[in-house]
Order: sequence, then structure tokens, then C-alpha cells
Amino acid sequence: MEKGQGRRPVDNSKTRITGVFVLSAAVFGACICLGQAKPPSHPQSQSGPQSQSLIGKPAPQFVRRDLNGQTVDLRSLRGNVVLLNFWATWCAPCEQEMPVFDSWQRRYNPRGFQVVGISLDDDADSAQKLANKLKIAYPVAMGDAKLGERYGGILGLPMTFLIGRDGKVLAEFQGESDLKSIEGEIKAALN
Repeated sequence: MEKGQGRRPVDNSKTRITGVFVLSAAVFGACICLGQAKPPSHPQSQSGPQSQSLIGKPAPQFVRRDLNGQTVDLRSLRGNVVLLNFWATWCAPCEQEMPVFDSWQRRYNPRGFQVVGISLDDDADSAQKLANKLKIAYPVAMGDAKLGERYGGILGLPMTFLIGRDGKVLAEFQGESDLKSIEGEIKAALN
């Protein structure tokens, strides 16, 4: 080869940028599922992006079709204590708590308790498969970014809201939460 006609240096900048992006996405996804629970009385930290707390405020109303084609209207549940759970099929803590929520639905429903699941998956088929696998009997509807924004910005999953009989948010639980604490809040709200 003559001087100046050798190989050009390989430009790895695109490969490096793609690798950094993939690694960042993986770390972000892991952080979402490993978030900490927020106790109902704990004020939110001001560092970093946080969802806006709805505690003490009316729960944003919505009407959606559940995975079985039935209407889920939050307004029609006024008078009940509602556990509203945002989840996704790829979130391991979500999958672990859903059967517990289903058992609470059966146990406390006669006292005016209702669980509503909101899947943030891209497609209803994967959400339906997981709900069927876990034998979830409570209604599960599909959510989207717009609904998440109305609930203060869903920045981590699972994200669960406890809504009182008056329609106001009593408590928020983000990330893998202490299920005994959530159940204690439910019992208090039902009394």
C-alpha cells in the first residue's frame, strides 16, 4: 500500500453512543423496579425527578375498558376504598404483589373495597397473559403516558394509590412496597 491509501481509522463513536444508551436504559429499567416505597406521610425529596404527590387531593377520574371489555369508571367507585395499581409485565415486584392484591380484593370487597390494575405495557396481549397466569379477578385496564401524567407522573413501577371513600388519595406507594403496611392502610380506610 502506498502512503495515504491505507485503511481509514474506524469511527467507533456511533457504537459507543449506542452502547452507552443501551446500558443507561438497562440501569434505568432496573432502578424503576427496585424503587423504594414512599410511606404516606413522607414528604417527597426535592433531588432528582420525582412524581408529584396526590395525597389529600381528589384522584384524577378516568374511564377505560378493562382487558375483558368491561367499563372501569373510577367515578362509579366513589363510596368504596380503591387500590389503584400501575404495573407492567416486565416488572418483577409488580408480578409478586398482584396475587396479594387479588386476595385482598376477595377478602375486603364485601366491606367496600376494590382493586383496579392499570397495565403500562405497550400491548394488551402481554398484560392479558400475565393476568390470566396469575388468575387475577380484579379489573385490569390499559394505561398510557397521559393517564400516568394525570397521576403525578409515574416514574417507577409498581406505583400504587390508595383512594378513600370520598375519592381523595390517602396514600401512595412507589416501588417494591411493604405489603403489610399497605394492608394496614386499607384496613384503616375501611373502618
